[in-house]
Amino acid sequence: MKILLVSMNSIHFRRWSDQLRDSEFDVYWFDVLDQGYAPSMSWLTQITGWKKGFLKKRGRTFLKSKLPKLFNALVHKFDNHVEDAFAKALQEIKPDMVHSFALYISASPILSVMLKNKIPWAYSSWGSDLFYYKNKPDYLKSIQAVLPRVNYMFADCKRDQQIGNELGFNGTHLGVFPGGGGFDLELIENYKIPFENREIIAVKGNHNRSGRALQVLKALEQLGEHIDHLEVIVFGATNSLILNFETDQIKNLTIKGILNHDQILELFGESLIYIGNSNSDGMPNTLLEAICSGAFPIQSNPGGATAELIENGANGLLIEECEDVEHIQAIIHKAISNKTLLEVGVAHNTTHVLPMLSHYKITQQVLKAYTSINC
Repeated sequence: MKILLVSMNSIHFRRWSDQLRDSEFDVYWFDVLDQGYAPSMSWLTQITGWKKGFLKKRGRTFLKSKLPKLFNALVHKFDNHVEDAFAKALQEIKPDMVHSFALYISASPILSVMLKNKIPWAYSSWGSDLFYYKNKPDYLKSIQAVLPRVNYMFADCKRDQQIGNELGFNGTHLGVFPGGGGFDLELIENYKIPFENREIIAVKGNHNRSGRALQVLKALEQLGEHIDHLEVIVFGATNSLILNFETDQIKNLTIKGILNHDQILELFGESLIYIGNSNSDGMPNTLLEAICSGAFPIQSNPGGATAELIENGANGLLIEECEDVEHIQAIIHKAISNKTLLEVGVAHNTTHVLPMLSHYKITQQVLKAYTSINC
């Protein structure tokens, strides 16, 4: 079977597509943003370099910064349109199926082409794809235009399967899987230190359209001396509100920007507690990776997605009000004041959750899902 993947180049896409490496499938990738050839995915056939219609090698960056209006006019007139490039790739490859990752980036732009054929079309819903954007009128129109044409759907939570059904999807659900596939548990094991030696609270530092890291920091600030014995490490901070956050109330606070994957695994493997707070995530990959690393999870629960994995007060704690600092403070206090809760929760996750997140196990399930597609 020929599979044509349509996506931007992201770490989640690279991890997901890697599940198809060495499989029986003939895999192609249409780089929908034309970000350039990706050496890490050299095992699949890449369709890149399709976009630029003028100044292909040099001068575009200079022109864009110095003469933006002229640049935009030239782009509109001379650059190749995604629909035309995708239609050409479709004609040359003649795939048995197309698989788009994220609706607005990789499905909406090719809808006009897909409406002209009957090639089986799969779609992977990630994070805020449906839950957040269904409340935005313009995006809702795109959702309701795309979903009736889509034949198969992957999701990272059951919540989004239901939303898909409500907004026009009437095809076949292929399963709920982490957006980036499973996790290398053997690799993660190398970074884990004994639970009793852990003294770090790791906080996901996203504060943007969906991330609500600032509320977590304010909650920790209010806990004051209750967390003096712990180190708070914020990671992935890019917003100036987080990067420049200063307080005397959090005694041991470190704020870090973007970390590479090894650094994240090292942090999680030494963390007692992981905290992630968002207004619209599905099943966050960082949450799953923290669980695999033996950290006790505290995570927001938009639309009930996180509750699909975490039973509140058993194997983790759920933030039901992502904006409510007092609510978040009470949850964190409950965790840091009850070591037994943490121990029992981590033990449960190690025994019952980790096996479900294994890269090998999920890969086998994903390959079986692809095989079930009626081409």
